[in-house]
Amino acid sequence: MRTKITLFLLLLNVALLAVILYTRHEWNAERALSDARKNVFGDEIIGLTAIEIKVAGADQSLRLGRDKTTDPWSITSPINWPANDFAVKRIINELVFLKNETSFRVKDLVKNGQSLAEYGLNPPSLTLSFTRATVTADGPPLTTTLGIGDTTKVGGRLYLLSPDKQSVEVVNRSLAESLKQGLEQLRSDALFTIPVYEVRSLGLQIPGPDGKNVRVRLRRENTRWSFEAPIVARASKSAADAAVNLLNSLRVTRFLTKADAPADRTGLDNSTLRVTLEGNNRRETLVVGQPVGAPGPDATEFYAQLEGRDQVFVTSLPNRLSETLHRAQETLRDLHVLDFDPAAVTAIALTPDFTLQRLDAPAGGTASWQIVLRTGDEGSQTLPADTERVTHLLQRLTLLAVTPHPGKDGKIESGFLSDAPSSADLENWGFNLPARKITLTFAQPAPSAGVVSTTPPVTTLLLAVSGSSSGFVQARVDGQTFVYAVPEDTLNDLPVAPRLYRDRTLRTLPEGAQITGLSLTATDSATPVYARQLTAGETWAAALAAEPAAKRTALETVLAQLRTLRAKQFVSDTYTPTTLVDGQPKPWKYKLEATLALGGGAGGQTTVSTLSLSERVGGGTQLAGSSEFNVVFEVEQPLLDALWTLTYGPRDPGEPVLPAAIPAKETPPAAAPESAPTPVTTPAAKP
Repeated sequence: MRTKITLFLLLLNVALLAVILYTRHEWNAERALSDARKNVFGDEIIGLTAIEIKVAGADQSLRLGRDKTTDPWSITSPINWPANDFAVKRIINELVFLKNETSFRVKDLVKNGQSLAEYGLNPPSLTLSFTRATVTADGPPLTTTLGIGDTTKVGGRLYLLSPDKQSVEVVNRSLAESLKQGLEQLRSDALFTIPVYEVRSLGLQIPGPDGKNVRVRLRRENTRWSFEAPIVARASKSAADAAVNLLNSLRVTRFLTKADAPADRTGLDNSTLRVTLEGNNRRETLVVGQPVGAPGPDATEFYAQLEGRDQVFVTSLPNRLSETLHRAQETLRDLHVLDFDPAAVTAIALTPDFTLQRLDAPAGGTASWQIVLRTGDEGSQTLPADTERVTHLLQRLTLLAVTPHPGKDGKIESGFLSDAPSSADLENWGFNLPARKITLTFAQPAPSAGVVSTTPPVTTLLLAVSGSSSGFVQARVDGQTFVYAVPEDTLNDLPVAPRLYRDRTLRTLPEGAQITGLSLTATDSATPVYARQLTAGETWAAALAAEPAAKRTALETVLAQLRTLRAKQFVSDTYTPTTLVDGQPKPWKYKLEATLALGGGAGGQTTVSTLSLSERVGGGTQLAGSSEFNVVFEVEQPLLDALWTLTYGPRDPGEPVLPAAIPAKETPPAAAPESAPTPVTTPAAKP
């Protein structure tokens, strides 16, 4: 019985829920239909192309228009000027959401002894007309006109005469407030409206020193800017984007009447500057005339005009923007000499006989580099290169940029020396015998349209020094006409000595190899500084256990350094039996020998590795030579400190002992002046 009651109550709840949902849906639909019936306008406000606002008694009406629904709005009367997009959208939104609070028929007014004049609708105080673009290509546009009258005495509503003039609608007064915006609010004060991401080109017309106009044009492809005129060159993306952003920030300072802007004063007939921005199917041009007054510290006011519009106005042009535009060939130019992707470089030729070559990266690893040294009879020698130093070289080449320099008159000039030098100029700058010739070879590009190139693309950088240059080095790219001034230390940053790019790791013993013997001997002494050969099964921990702590630590460091032998830097690519000490050739001071058991253990296959060592030449320098690797190098600091402990530790007197502190003498009292009487001391009486 209880189960039946429970099921009945459950079914009753489901039925009640269904009734509630159905009723709510019907109520929402009815409310939406009621709201739609209150809308004053329907489809006639979709796709507007013209709006006209006329005040009763005014000579001219204010007209807004656009050719297509995707175009921005413009004021077409009484002036020709771009409209404030937000102000126009406010008017359109008021029309879209305009609802009537109530309405009554015009013919009922006569029956009640009333007229439209009592509501301010005969004539209307304000007339609004808007035109919708035609739906079909040959159909006429649809124009709707309505009159706007007085406000209601109660509630602050507005009387509106319907477009068919058959009824009076009572609507919110916010419509009248949006329509009563003056010309100052409806016209835009922005000069350029194309955002930087949409700009496709920047055009400039600049008066030249000879009175002829110079035309400069920059074009953007994806994120890269380039010059198209008067030269073909790379442009700086950051500088071009910054210039466009500054142009978009320009505003009208004030509008001028024809009486305030005579042609002989504005100079717009012979403009000093023309700036054109092109975007997606639109183009905007600013014509800049003469300055209004004296230049300001940060900005200067100019007479200006938008191309295709008669209105003359005053705008404040920042001085840095004005200088950027007038010197666009320099200020908007890409300052970098080379433009390449370091990851695409496969070879770097620093001299005819010295090339850095990239090796294929192993699976899951990074690419390494090797040095290729060309020897006689078309032979070559390869050495592992230091990847870190090659990466630094590529980074330095990508960052190589022009540097300003003082000219002949002491004025700072840009680093662009010439865009079209003659053969004599190149010779005077020293390019007939360049100080550096660096050739970059890039990976073969992917084939296109079935054409496969067998020659990888190359780029050659030439650096030259001439007696006429001061504080800079000349640079140019082979095959290009541009000559740049680059920093004076560029040659030092781009060395061509092979040893500077050599991998500083000379040897790394494999995991199973062991050092079974170690000896350090002075070449002028028969007694070794240290010598020990491990016996079978003996370890270095046991062999060094009896040594003093400092010596044991030094020997452990030497063993670790010999397992992974690295150079601090290379001094010579060839091993010699003598070394330079204080500029004089001297024999090596020490010989460090290590017995290497490559098969593991003292009983396996062994070989002896020998290092020749110089005396310590300076606080942090000690040279080592190896005939095995045919090189002379500076040892790293840990090995240098360990060798110092082994060779000079026994003779080190230790920290100097300072003498005990001597107490300061007491200062004797000052002598009494001669004129002062000598005091007489009377002994005290004994009790």
